[in-house]
Amino acid sequence: MSTNRITTLDRVGLDFIAKHEGGYKLVAYKCPAGVWTISAGVTFYPDGTRVKKGDSLILDEAVALFKTIVNHFEKTTDSFTRDDINQNQFNALVSFAYNVGLGNLKSSTLLKKVNANPTDPSIAKEFAKWNKANGKVLPGLVKRRLEEANMYFS
Repeated sequence: MSTNRITTLDRVGLDFIAKHEGGYKLVAYKCPAGVWTISAGVTFYPDGTRVKKGDSLILDEAVALFKTIVNHFEKTTDSFTRDDINQNQFNALVSFAYNVGLGNLKSSTLLKKVNANPTDPSIAKEFAKWNKANGKVLPGLVKRRLEEANMYFS
């Protein structure tokens, strides 16, 4: 195993996800896909309970919740990926998984291509395919996927 293996987001990765999730929201809201959400894109609590209408947090709780939930995505993304990807690649993949779900990452052609050859330029096109919520292309997802691909290849 490589001693340079990346297993956690850096500050750039954490900030990237929080920014794309609209920052830290202290009161539950419905995201564009119609799912109750709080903090920075959090849809469930560490015990598995779903976020629901009326839930609220203070800022310290919102930040702590985000970091706890992101940790789960870091560990699982790490378990899916080869050990020699770099920090920007890991950041982009965790952001992708955080947004589309770990199951979607696991079964994606994107992941298959990353694990076959992490420098394959067609990986950028695989990010771009994931631009819909409830069957509709969302400009915010088009932008996020482009920025994830740019991060991945930077």
